[in-house]
Amino acid sequence: MKIAVMGSGGIGGYVGGRLAEAGEDVHFIARGRHLEALKARGLKIESPLGDAALPDIHATNDPAGIGPVDLVLFAVKLADTDAAAVALAPLVGPQTRIVTLQNGIDSADMIARHVPRDQIAAGIIFIAVHIREPGVIAHPGGMHRMTVDAMDGDATMAAFFSACDRAVGIEAIATDDPERTVWRKFIALAGFSGVTTITRLPIGATYANPDTLAFMRQLLDENIAVANASGQDFGPGDAEEIVKLFASQPGDTKSSMLVDLENGKPLELPWLSGRVHQLGKELGIATPANSAVWAALCPYTKGPYY
Repeated sequence: MKIAVMGSGGIGGYVGGRLAEAGEDVHFIARGRHLEALKARGLKIESPLGDAALPDIHATNDPAGIGPVDLVLFAVKLADTDAAAVALAPLVGPQTRIVTLQNGIDSADMIARHVPRDQIAAGIIFIAVHIREPGVIAHPGGMHRMTVDAMDGDATMAAFFSACDRAVGIEAIATDDPERTVWRKFIALAGFSGVTTITRLPIGATYANPDTLAFMRQLLDENIAVANASGQDFGPGDAEEIVKLFASQPGDTKSSMLVDLENGKPLELPWLSGRVHQLGKELGIATPANSAVWAALCPYTKGPYY
C-alpha cells in the first residue's frame, strides 16, 4: 500500500514506522527539526516490543510531492486539524481512505469540511508514545491497540488491517460501530489526561493516592453522563473497565497532554475536559470535576502562560 502519514509525531511516527518496517510504501509528512532528522538519519523506534531503525524513509513537508495514496494516517494535534485537512488535497483520490487517529469526538467532522465524509474511517489508538528527540520515537510499553471503522468491508481498509497484522507492535481491530468506539476513548482519555495533567503525575502515582483516584472516577462518571445525554449508552461497568485498563499500564505512563504541558506545547484540553465542560453546559449536566480541570489548565491551552 502507498500510505501517507499526516502528522509524523509520536503516534504517526510509530504507526507509520511499523508499517514501513513491514514493507509498506510509507511517506511521512513532518516539519521542523523532526523533518530534518528524518531526512538526514531516518526514523528510529525504541520499544520493548522491538526496536526499529529505518534509515531510508520518505519524509517531506510537501504533500504535493507525494501524490495520491491508498490511505492517509491522519495523526496531527487537534488544533492543527483544519490546516492539515486542507493540505490533504494532493494525497486524496476517489478511492483514498483517511484513517483518523486523533483524540476527542470531533476529528472526523472537522476533516469532513475538506474531504468527502464517506472516505473517512474514524478510529482511535491507545498507546503512549512521544518524540524522544528529533527522528526518534519512544514507546515505553503497555497498550498498542487501534480500533478503526471497517467501512463495510472496504478493500482498502481490509488491506490496511492486513498490513497491521504483519507489522510488529501494532494491534488493529476493525469495528462496525466507530461512533461508540470514538466516544468510549473520549470518555477514557478525558479522564486520564485530566487527572494526570492537573496533578502533573504519571498514572502510577495517580492511582496510588485514593483521593486522586476518586477524582479520576468522578471525571469518568461525568464523561459518561455527558455521553449518554448526547445519545450514547454507557454505564458504571464501562467506567470500571477504563479504570482497570489504565491500571494495567506501566506506572510511569503519562498522558500526551501532560507531556505537552511539560514541554511547553499547546494542549488538546479544549477537545477533552474542555469539551466535557462545554457539553455539560449545553445539555444541563453538572461537570464540576471536568470544569475544575478546564479552569485550572485553560491558561496553558496555547502553550506556556506568561
